[in-house]
Order: sequence, then structure tokens, then C-alpha cells
Amino acid sequence: MAEDKIVVTLDSFEQRLMVSALTDFRNDLIRVERPTEDVDGLLLKVIDAAPQKERKKADRAAR
Repeated sequence: MAEDKIVVTLDSFEQRLMVSALTDFRNDLIRVERPTEDVDGLLLKVIDAAPQKERKKADRAAR
């Protein structure tokens, strides 16, 4: 069974804030010698997320 995906929309400031928070959390995990693989994967997803252009809603009823 496939897992459901959740989409979160962030502006550039929010994305940078999330990267910073995840990096701090990862550093805390390293400090207490806990595994960081899950946080690493999530951090890469947030960093590599491609920006998408906002779709304009056309007024199709007017046609």
C-alpha cells in the first residue's frame, strides 16, 4: 500500500527557517549521539524542493 503524501506550501523565508530548524535539530542529535538519518532525509527534501509557479485561476465561466 502506497503512503499518502502531504504537501506543504512555504515561501522562501519559511523554507530557510525550516532548513535552519532542522539543521539545529540535527546538530542536537549529533551532540547526544543519536542517529540522524531521518532528519538528514527530510533536510535534503526541504533544501532540494523546487519552486513552483503559482497557477492563475482563469475565469472559465466568462468564456
